[in-house]
Amino acid sequence: MVNNLQLASPAVEKQILLRVKFAELDRTASTQFGVNLVSTGATNTIGSVSTGQFGGSSPPSAIGGGATSPFSITNALNIFAFRPDLNLATLIKALQQRNILQILAEPNLVTTSGKEASFLVGGEFPIPVLQGGANSGAVTIQFREFGVRLTFNPVVTDNNTIRLYVKPEVSSLDYSNALSFNGFTIPALSSRKMETNIELGEGQSFVIAGLIDNRLTETVSRIPGLSSLPILGNLFKSKEVDRTNTELIVVVTPEVTMPLQPGEAKPMPVMPRDFLITPSNPSEPFATQPKTGGRSK
Repeated sequence: MVNNLQLASPAVEKQILLRVKFAELDRTASTQFGVNLVSTGATNTIGSVSTGQFGGSSPPSAIGGGATSPFSITNALNIFAFRPDLNLATLIKALQQRNILQILAEPNLVTTSGKEASFLVGGEFPIPVLQGGANSGAVTIQFREFGVRLTFNPVVTDNNTIRLYVKPEVSSLDYSNALSFNGFTIPALSSRKMETNIELGEGQSFVIAGLIDNRLTETVSRIPGLSSLPILGNLFKSKEVDRTNTELIVVVTPEVTMPLQPGEAKPMPVMPRDFLITPSNPSEPFATQPKTGGRSK
């Protein structure tokens, strides 16, 4: 009699599918300005004046008998002017660059209500660690993770909403602030992360934004003395300015999914065209597969 007793099976747990998009918008602007002066015999003087940051010319040189070698230019930069009557040449570099880079990652995670799920795309880098005690002075290697990481814990409420705890993180190696120790180069870790709790309806999305990183780098090369002259001093300077503005945006969309019920058709993966198969006639389009019914996962 006891063997014939059966307990009712628990209800099928709802599963939460979290669709996440990481978008990093990187605006980079750089300006460069430099002037090189070359004399081919002005005031009976042969020579050149340059900060060395932008090269590209060599003045003529005496080879005996009052003759000189040719005036050579290997890089005219983007503005070149030469006055034969003054025996004076000028090479100017003035550039402006604008770059916009967008990097996307779209991880999809599935877990049941009340259970945590995590995601990581990146790698690990080694960190030397000094040991104490009996092994004092010994060095062991530990690894630390970096990259795009996401941790979330969803709970389905009685109101058919989804309460989410989300913790996204984007980290990268920063060698500009690296540390050198006993022959080891240990990079710093540049990271942007946040934690938030929110309650959403199924299919609704929310955006985490405003994580902005502004950096300005200016490199100036100058000739002592001449660069301090009023107005004309700019001809004896070379300047390069790099400005970067990076913003991280995270878009999160939760959905409720249920397992397939008995008798439902199993969805099969469908490629939009035959993968890596070339038709016998190149003029014919690739064959397509018909879509199957049923619930997709």
